[in-house]
Amino acid sequence: MQDVELLMPAGNLEKLEYAVRYGADAVYLGVVDFSLRAMRKGSLITMDNLKEAVDLAHSLGARAYVTINIFAFNNDIKQLEACLDRFKDANPDAFIISDYGIFNLIKRNIPEIPVHISTQTNTLNYESVKFWRDLGASRVILARELPIADIAEIRKQVPDIELECFVHGAQCVSFSGRCLLSDYFSKGERKANHGNCSQPCRWSYKLVEETRPGEYLEINQDNRGSHILSPKDLCLVKQLPQLIEAGVDSLKVEGRTKSLYYVSAVAKTYRQAIDDVLKNPSADMDKYFHELLKVGNRGYTTGFALGDNNGESYSYDISKGLAGADFLCEFQQTGRLNCNSGSDSPIGEVVIPENYYLVKIKNKMLLGDEVEIITPDEQFTATVEGIKNEEGEDLPLGNTNDDVYVKFSQSPKNYKYALVRTVGIKTPA
Repeated sequence: MQDVELLMPAGNLEKLEYAVRYGADAVYLGVVDFSLRAMRKGSLITMDNLKEAVDLAHSLGARAYVTINIFAFNNDIKQLEACLDRFKDANPDAFIISDYGIFNLIKRNIPEIPVHISTQTNTLNYESVKFWRDLGASRVILARELPIADIAEIRKQVPDIELECFVHGAQCVSFSGRCLLSDYFSKGERKANHGNCSQPCRWSYKLVEETRPGEYLEINQDNRGSHILSPKDLCLVKQLPQLIEAGVDSLKVEGRTKSLYYVSAVAKTYRQAIDDVLKNPSADMDKYFHELLKVGNRGYTTGFALGDNNGESYSYDISKGLAGADFLCEFQQTGRLNCNSGSDSPIGEVVIPENYYLVKIKNKMLLGDEVEIITPDEQFTATVEGIKNEEGEDLPLGNTNDDVYVKFSQSPKNYKYALVRTVGIKTPA
């Protein structure tokens, strides 16, 4: 089998590094104002740090693709024209584009950098792929609505271009994101195709008959209403052998507004699964599917991949993701000598033992809890044997957003980039 790329999202600089450390071959970066990624937390990718982000990916041995995949109006084009030199200076490995005008601008002004065609173009057939190839694109990101059999046919008909497809993450109720619901409900303030979708497809709806205002009728028997527009999340880890056999070059994970833990855990699982398939095409993928149940999801579906998409692909009773394991904390450093305990005298110094680690608590963690620790190279269960504050005082628990020192019954060989979660769903041996 051919080499295949694992492509992960990089919503900010920290997630970029974790994605690569946990197994991504490449990352895609959404620049605020020009992409469908409008994150508001962390070190956002902007025109000011775009080059830093691309350089960081390259320093870690990964490729970086910059998304400029908005549907552009005239003012967007003018804004982009003013930034072309900075895009060129950043020197990404490719631009991801959906708009014909942006395609024209990039090919004319930065012809040396490859162009990947966004899934927003809804490319569904081999003639469309040929069209983009003939215009000079080096890769097409196929629509999520394609069965694997159709992908194989496209590869057969167009062998001389790279094909990318989504294998995991949230799906849109509209054709690969071409949706105006958010624009409508927010009166134009939350434009879906400018990266700021409010996700009205996840909201709960009830039925009102126009002659009976105020009488809200259940669409189905559920006192929380009905999430009739909310698709389950895509998960094609079990279909990796077929996708690779079909000739897919890049396997992409959706990641809009996803957490550091999500990016890391999903990258680790797909990295292991892909490597397993490449060594043994008949490898059992069930254990990887169980691992992915530990990260947030709205229930999983294979979507259109098997050609049998139906009502079971929608989540009628929940709108927010549920996880089979909770993210508890991330490691920051080992124990240290703390000289800020309220005294300038050496007698007032507090020593935090080296077998304690400074962690940032994400969800409450109790003394005695059994937890699972994951790193780019390890995964094991351990027990919380001690919790201390910076004064060295013993604590019964660490509360959300606290910085505390924790001792585990087993420590990672390399604590940097280590994450801790509840044991949650047990993965079959």
